[in-house]
Formats: sequence, structure tokens, C-alpha cells
Amino acid sequence: MTPTEVFSIANLIVMPMWALMIFLPKWKVTRFLIDYKVIPLILSVIYAIYIGISLYTGGSMDFGSLQSVMALFTVENAVLAGWVHYLAFDLLVGMWMLDKNKTIGIHQILMAPCLFFTFMLGPVGFLLFSFIKAIKKA
Repeated sequence: MTPTEVFSIANLIVMPMWALMIFLPKWKVTRFLIDYKVIPLILSVIYAIYIGISLYTGGSMDFGSLQSVMALFTVENAVLAGWVHYLAFDLLVGMWMLDKNKTIGIHQILMAPCLFFTFMLGPVGFLLFSFIKAIKKA
């Protein structure tokens, strides 16, 4: 399978999970997928494979400077691994937010934008959730 195909597959498997979390967060299938972190585990396997391929074919990965990180993002397998990393961690943050919300009780209408922005812009959704959580607890 080519990195382009794996990229498409990774994107395709996260989108239904985000839709479930936004629209059906309490459904037993959604809860199962959240509780057992099914999609993040699949993404983690993909990530490990492509990090391994990148290390095997391209040597070490240098994160010591902006210039060296930029160079990493010119290697196809490393870019794919980086993208899958984003997909997995943004999804884990969204799952964490839903788990936290079980005790906080933020209405789903307010949770939906938090989840959407976490999906699209990662930290922005987390920031919005944190802001709403702080207001709710005040």
C-alpha cells in the first residue's frame, strides 16, 4: 500500500468516529469505541509502522531545530507518520473531553463545537472546551 493510500484510509477511519462523538456521544457503540480507544489504537499501529519505515530508510529524526523539523516534513513516510500522529492525538483529546464531560455536564450543543474544533484545529477545540468547563464550574 502506498503512503497516499494509507493517508486516505487514516482520514476515512477518523471521520466516522468524530461524527459519532459529535452527534451520538452516548450511543453504546460510540462509548465502546471511546472506552477501548479502538481508532486511536489502529492509528498508533499505522504510526509505529511509518515511523519505523522512516527511521529505516532515512536515518535518525532530528527535532532539535525548526530547520531540522522542516526537513523531516519533506520525507513522505515521515509526513504520513506526522499526520497520523495528529489524527490520533486530536481524537484522544476529543475522547478525553467527552469522558470529562460525564462529570461536568456541558450540554451537547456546546460540546459539538468543542469537538469539531478539536477535529479541525486541535488545540483550539481544547481551549474552547477548557473555557466552557471553567465557566460551568464557576
